[in-house]
Order: sequence, then C-alpha cells, then structure tokens
Amino acid sequence: MTIALSQFDEVRLDRVSRDFGALNALRDVSLTIRRREFIALLGPSGCGKSTTLNCIAGLLPVTGGAIWLDKQRVDTLRPEERGFGMVFQNYALFPHLNVRQNIGFGLKMRGTPKAEIDRKVDEALSLVRLQGQEHKLPGQLSGGQQQRVAIARAIVIEPPLVLMDEPLSNLDAKLRLEMRAEIRRIHNELGATTIYVTHDQDEALSLADRIVVLRDGVVRQVGSPKELYEEPAHLDVADFMGFRNKLRGRVLEIENGRVLLDVEGARIAGVAREHVSPGSLAYAAIRSDDMAVGTPGDRSLAVTVDTMEYRGREFVGTAHTAGGLDLVFRSHQAVEPGAKIHLQVEDNRVLVFAEPVQGRN
Repeated sequence: MTIALSQFDEVRLDRVSRDFGALNALRDVSLTIRRREFIALLGPSGCGKSTTLNCIAGLLPVTGGAIWLDKQRVDTLRPEERGFGMVFQNYALFPHLNVRQNIGFGLKMRGTPKAEIDRKVDEALSLVRLQGQEHKLPGQLSGGQQQRVAIARAIVIEPPLVLMDEPLSNLDAKLRLEMRAEIRRIHNELGATTIYVTHDQDEALSLADRIVVLRDGVVRQVGSPKELYEEPAHLDVADFMGFRNKLRGRVLEIENGRVLLDVEGARIAGVAREHVSPGSLAYAAIRSDDMAVGTPGDRSLAVTVDTMEYRGREFVGTAHTAGGLDLVFRSHQAVEPGAKIHLQVEDNRVLVFAEPVQGRN
C-alpha cells in the first residue's frame, strides 16, 4: 500500500478554550487521543463539537490552552502546516474538477511528482471503491459517491489525523448506514486516527472507540460506547444517550445504591448515578425500550396515550400522566390514542440523578 498515514503517539488538547466575544464556545477542554483511535465528538447543536474540530484543524484559533501532536505544539501553526485531512459536511468538492483531479488536488499543491500522484490517487480510488468513476464531475455523482471522493481527498495526503465534521448528515437513511460502515472500514484498513463530529448517538455508538459528550462547550463525559450507553454520568448525558424518559420525583429511601422515588404516587426504583439524599428531588432516567405497558399498582404510572407509531416489529407510543409528565414507551401491540393504561419498568433499568442545579447537571 502506497498510502501510509503519518504516525504519532497522541494528540493532546490541554485546557483549550475558544471565545466569540462574550460567548464561551469552548471552556477548558482537555482530551488525549491515541494513535489509531476513532473518537466521536457528540452533543446537541451549539455544544462546541464543531468548534473543537475547527480549532484542531486550524480553521479557528484557540483563545486559551494549547494543542499538541506528541511534543510539537500545533495550535500555533497554519492549517496547511498541520497536514491534517478534513472531510466537510457539504463535501467541499471543486465542481469543475473531475473525481481524479479532486482527489489529487492536495498532492498537486504540495508539488508531488505526477507519477506519485497517479499512484496514490489510484490507491485512494480503490480504497473508497470508486474505480470507473474517476473522470466524472461531482455533479454527476450521488451524495454517497461525493462523500467517498471527499474522504479519498482527505486521506491521500497521508495525514496524521483525519477530521470529519458530520459527514453523513446530508445523506438519506440508507446511505448513512452504508457510509457508516465504509468509514469504519477505511479507518481500520489505513490504521487511521479519526476525530468525528456527530449529533447522532447511533453513529457515535457504532463508529467510535471512545465518545466525548459535550454540552455548552464543556466535556461532560468521555468513555467507550458501552460505558456511555450503560453508565451515563449525568442526566444530560443520559438524555443524549437515549434515556428519553426523565421522571422527576422525591427520594423516599436509599439502600446500597438503590433509590426509591415517589413519582406522582408511583414508587419507582433505580440505581443512583449521582449522590442523592432522602427527601431530595431527583430524576429517574429510563429508555423508551425499557418502559412497557403493565398492570395497575404502586410500581406503575397511570397515563393517557397521545400517539402511536408503527415501527415494523413494534409500536412506539407517547403518553402523559395526570401531573403533566411526558413519556415514550414501546409495545408489541397498538394502543389507541386516548386510552388509559399503566406503564412500568424493571428496577435495574432505571438510573437516578440529582436535581440539576441552575439549569446544569
């Protein structure tokens, strides 16, 4: 293989901050990325994930802290001096250049000999499976093919780091799934180090070795997909990792980390993820997959069904309690909107978090 990505041990963000006037887009972000890792930056719009990526790329200067590639400080270098490969959300292909010319553009700008450009472009075309498309213009390609060209252009310059900013957001659902698998395959084949921005938790879970969850410019949690999925450290992380039901109640008792909450008269038990004390307000976080139609009793919530959607093998419903709690649940059978039912959940499927302070968790 002629494409051989530059090797290093780690990329390190040391208390990186980025301000836009009075707005703190990033605040003291520290993160170490090891060689060959696939890191996903995950969070809602405005959380700072793209700002972090752009600071690493050099498209935005940092206003505090430093970025290191091993022992070399790189945040003081121009983007082209860093040599990182970038894949943009909108592909950013040159419309007047064909596929081969787009892929080879970076090499040409570096003064690479033509024979070497041809050899590396051929290999990149093979790697992204675009053989036979090299003479087409971007406008003649599908969205998925254009994204493959953008990936090939990013990797052909043999960067130490590949940066991807929501590269699949413009594709339809089927293409997103296909390209997700392709991106991970290419990452593995090259032994690449990839930082990938997404707001889609499914993308992050399926692609990443580690996930970095951001909120309001602050790193909230870093961990493996399994850790983030099963053991979110804060309520906002749980929310973003699929715990759509957040039930506010009062702590009745605590025993060996097991918390019993009073939620509108129902006794909901779960595992404490943050410190709570008897009598305090707390939240029970529950996935919609784990909340199901049950029987009346002190361990179930009485609700009125609002909507019901057919999802192939199951139905997904929304409902509300008399006190105004909104819930999402799953059922193997359809339930008519307006129906009065009871929802319940197994104790070991509930995580309990402290009441957020001043809007933060």
